[in-house]
Formats: sequence, C-alpha cells, structure tokens
Amino acid sequence: MRIFSATIATESNMFSPMPTSLAGFKESVFLRPGQHPDDAPRMCTAPLWVARRRAAAEGFTLVEGSCFAASPAGTTVRKDYEFLRDEILEQVRRAMPLDGVLLGLHGAMVADGYDDVEGDVIERVRAIVGPACTIGVELDLHCHLTVKRVRLSDIVVLYKEFPHTDVVERAEELLTLVLRTVRGEVEPVTSLYDCRQIGSYPTTLPLMRAFVDKVKAMEGKDGVLSISINHCFPYADVPELGGRILVVMDRDKARGDAIATRIGEEFMAMRGRTLPHFYDVDGGIQAALAVEGMPVIMADPADNAGGGAPSDNTTILRRMMERRVGNAALGPIWDPIAVRLCFDAGLGGALALRFGGKIGPASGQPMDAQVTVIGLRRDAWQSFGPTQVPLGDCAAVRAGGVEVVLISNRTQALGLELFRNVGIEPTAKKLVVVKSTNHFMGNFGPIAAQVIYVESDGPLRRDYRKIPYRRVQRPIWPLDDETTPALLI
Repeated sequence: MRIFSATIATESNMFSPMPTSLAGFKESVFLRPGQHPDDAPRMCTAPLWVARRRAAAEGFTLVEGSCFAASPAGTTVRKDYEFLRDEILEQVRRAMPLDGVLLGLHGAMVADGYDDVEGDVIERVRAIVGPACTIGVELDLHCHLTVKRVRLSDIVVLYKEFPHTDVVERAEELLTLVLRTVRGEVEPVTSLYDCRQIGSYPTTLPLMRAFVDKVKAMEGKDGVLSISINHCFPYADVPELGGRILVVMDRDKARGDAIATRIGEEFMAMRGRTLPHFYDVDGGIQAALAVEGMPVIMADPADNAGGGAPSDNTTILRRMMERRVGNAALGPIWDPIAVRLCFDAGLGGALALRFGGKIGPASGQPMDAQVTVIGLRRDAWQSFGPTQVPLGDCAAVRAGGVEVVLISNRTQALGLELFRNVGIEPTAKKLVVVKSTNHFMGNFGPIAAQVIYVESDGPLRRDYRKIPYRRVQRPIWPLDDETTPALLI
C-alpha cells in the first residue's frame, strides 16, 4: 500500500492589507520531501507526521511530499500559490501508483483568481490519482467547507477544538479512516448541512464544550465514522462562507443526512450565545485591575495575527501607559525594525524607540517612548499544542510599568515562551495582554486568575455586520435575520 502526504496551507484574510507571498511561506513552513522534523508537526502538517510514525507498523509505504504553510495574512499571490501547488502535484505524479493521499490543508486559503484553493488542490490531485484512490483531508475548523472539496474527497476531518489542541488526534483519526477505506473495511459517504451563519465558537466556554463533547460521543457508533463542526472563517469574502456540519458515515447516507440536519439545527440554536463578554479598552483595564488574584489575562482578538491582523495595534498599550498601569506585560507587537534597533542598543540599553502602529489605520498611532531593553533572543519560538511556532528574533522593552515583547516573525500569542524567551515571567505579572482570539487559552488559561476579553480598534471586527462583504451568499445570519439552512450533499 502506498500513501502520499503533503501540505499547503494558510488562512487568508481578504480584508488585510498584507499580501501572502512566497516569503511568508519561507518564513514559517517551507519543507521539501524528507525535511520535516521528527519532533512534532508544524502548521497543518500533522497528517504527514502521523503517517510517518505509523507507516512501518501498519504495513504501508509513505511517500512524503513538500509541506508549505504561512502565517495568516491577506490573499496569496497567484504565481506563488501556483508554484507551490504545482510542485506538490508533480510529486503526486512521480509517486504513482497510489492507494491513498493525505492532505494537510487549512481550508480558508484564498489566492488571486482562486476562491477555493483547497478545492483546486484536491481537484487536481483527483485528476492525477483517479477515482479508485482514497483522498483524505484534514482541515482547520475555521475553513470554508465548500461543496467542491467535499465531493472530490473521500474523507474530510476538521479539528474539533478551539483552541486547536487536537490537530494530531484528528490526523490520527483521518489516517485510520483512510487505511480502513483502502482495505475495504468501510465505505465512507458524506452529508453536508449548511447552517447559514457566521460566528465564533470557542470550545473553552460551556455551551460549545458540551456541544463538541456530545458530537464526539456519537463517533464510532451506529456507522458514524466522523462528525465535523465547521465554524467558518469570517474574514474572507467568498461565496461559501459560513458554518456547516459534515457527517461521514459507513455506507448509510440517509442516516448521515438525518444526523447532519439534527446537529446543524442544534448549532443554529446557539446563535448569539457562544462568545464571552467583551469590554471596551478602558473597561477591560479597570476590570483587570479590580481582580484580586494574578495574573489577569486580557485578550485582544481584534489585533490577532492568527486571523490575518498585523499585530501592531497600539491602543491598549497606549491606554495602559496613560493610566500608569504597572507590573504588566503585553505581547506580541510585530515590528522587525524595532527589534533590530533593540539588538543594536543591546541588553540594558536605553533608547527613544518608535514601535508599532505601522501597517494601516487599524494599527493605531506608533508608540514613541523612552524604553530600556530588558531581553533579547535570536530565532525564538513558542509552543502551540505539540507544535513549535517560530517568532524570529525577539526583544523585550520596558516602557513605564509595562514590559512589551516585540517580534520579527508575525504571529499571535500562543505559548508562555513568548514572554519567557526574553526574561518576562507571566505568572509574576498582575496583567498580561495577549494579542489572540482564543488559541492563547491552551497555555495562558491554566495560569490565569481571570481571563478578560477586550474589543480594541484593531482590524478584526467582532460585529460581522460591519464587515464589507460583497460576494458572500445571502441570506446569512447575522447579516440577515431570516435564513435558509439546507442539506447540500
């Protein structure tokens, strides 16, 4: 048995002013066949990593393809996408004949001229391998679960957790189902239900936690092979945006349709009830300072690089300094030039530093402050579940009572290493501000006396009615009150 695996992935915020180019992939994940590290998967590469570990014991030959992934930003440059895609397609051709293909994709990648990148990749792979080859795909739950990609794949499995702590577990599930399909043990059939809604659904909160646990308990019983809850990625203007439910059954399509419809209706019933309370900036600072314990973790989702934001908005930091908040830390602010200046100044150096506020109007004004360099680290990283996320060169500066982490590789706050790399101990701070929506919860949640969410003036709006969509299929909630949910497959 021969199985091929590869990755091409990013999350495309079509409202971002930052194009995603080949340089973005080379900065994050750019691995040719055989170059993937053994220690842990990287961004969206879990299917290959899992297959490598299981190949010998389970009697199949793994043919490793390239793995390309970039941090979320704007639409991918067409020629760069086609270059990466065509390299992988040529590897598929050379690997033939194949019994199975495992693709680690994101699901919300958009390139110039390609609304559905993942559908394009899968379609071209299918044309090479033919109808008898089993294609399995792992996707982020923040994806556009298009009809095209579902029809052209045999098995699609989405992460279930937000934060994404289960990428390896889902890859294990995907590989197992692909192997069982190739061996003739199961015959997967899919059902796809469109809930017609845009939303955010952290699984660390009680309502979604119970919903996901209920769905997981259904898998492996009564012919249910897999159930995926597609949250959607709101910051794209593509026709098939929105939350959907995918059920993979063993042979029984009618039962799958019924299950997808029932789960979809439950998902719709949670509209407007899945988000935490959001403070304005001053209200959040006041609420944090009123908490008796420490640290208080304050999240800034509106400037989350994980959703394609620049991560250089200065509004919260400016208000903290104006209010003379002490014993506080904030990170990350993406500013490679400021990082370089800090390295030039050296550890302990004092300088008048301008940082942040560079990319666009939603970045706020640059900060001008007299700072002291308190930490420096070359080629740093932070943990995100089993993966290591590169931060590039990092610097920590003290500005008034706030210690700020500056990074050269744009990414969101994920692991405690973000601060510890540069000598800041987050558990010793009264207030720690993290630029992230919910992925920070995996590492910061356990140390938090309390978690507070703030709505800053960053570019990722929480009120989706204010996003200037032009191409999204309507009606869809919350843009429209009345919607038309439907079974699509």
